[in-house]
Amino acid sequence: MDTAPISPPTTLPKAAASETTAAVLAPDLVTRFAADLAALTGEPHPPLALAVSGGPDSMAMLALAAAALPGDVIAATFDHRLRAESAGEAAMVARWCADHAIPHAVLTPARPIAANSLQARARTARYAALAAWAAGQGARFVATAHHADDQAETMLMRANRASGVAGLSGIRRRRPLGAVMLVRPLLGWRRAELAAIVAALALPVVDDPSNRDPRFARARVRQWLAAIPELDTGSIARSADHLAEMLADWEQLADRVWSQRPADAAIDVADQPRTLRRLLLRRLIAAVRASHAIVRPPFGPETHVEAMLDALAEGRRATQGGVVVTPRGTVWTAAPAPPRRDHA
Repeated sequence: MDTAPISPPTTLPKAAASETTAAVLAPDLVTRFAADLAALTGEPHPPLALAVSGGPDSMAMLALAAAALPGDVIAATFDHRLRAESAGEAAMVARWCADHAIPHAVLTPARPIAANSLQARARTARYAALAAWAAGQGARFVATAHHADDQAETMLMRANRASGVAGLSGIRRRRPLGAVMLVRPLLGWRRAELAAIVAALALPVVDDPSNRDPRFARARVRQWLAAIPELDTGSIARSADHLAEMLADWEQLADRVWSQRPADAAIDVADQPRTLRRLLLRRLIAAVRASHAIVRPPFGPETHVEAMLDALAEGRRATQGGVVVTPRGTVWTAAPAPPRRDHA
């Protein structure tokens, strides 16, 4: 990752850094944002790092944070270098931050982002860069501008892939990101609310054409939702929240069983329901991958493990994510899968 130096703050006094923004933003909006943020961080005024692309959602978040936490906000824009306009867009965000005494950095990928699985690779590079930057600045929280409409789109996309509860619970409100915590304080806000803030403050914004490009699944789902007004994206997003709560309850149960496992690379699934076995199996695979630095093939919280669960229930060993799991009665043990042999 390359990082442009953080822009020095202007000569504005700290208390005046967000004076213009706070004067225009309705106080109830600032209070609401501060409360949503505190619910995720456990602190009323944490040092906060913001991921700001320059789009209307992230610019609205930047304005809200500047008003709610004057002097306690830093921002970064990740320039994927995939479009000719991206450098100018990052510079636009930097100028707004300089005018409001907010330190800003431009982050770039350490190597060009490959064309295959472009959006996924770009997302991985972006989050890695943001985590390293925030930790280097002493921040413990990085906020992104994902909102309720994003949540609804994510849930529908995952439902179309037959995802389980983990996938249908959608975008997590907070999760570890390297040495920092990733938080999404706007998941209870609608896209239209953020657009109204942009309009009220006449904020400069970036128009990213990929948001409307039908080659990307999210853009197609967004267009589909807009064409069916009977579908309430807010209600869909709240459904994802309910599933996230249920998943959290299951995770607590999994914590108890996991803490009693017979060995570091083994779990006892006796009398456990399939949902709990699924969570424990994912943990088992993830633990072996972490201890043996296995990165290929990819494996994550939303990876389907149903076929593996079926095989283990039938007493057959199975391999997934570079890990082989062997059932011995109700105890499942795991180890790195042997390297595949190439046949001539």
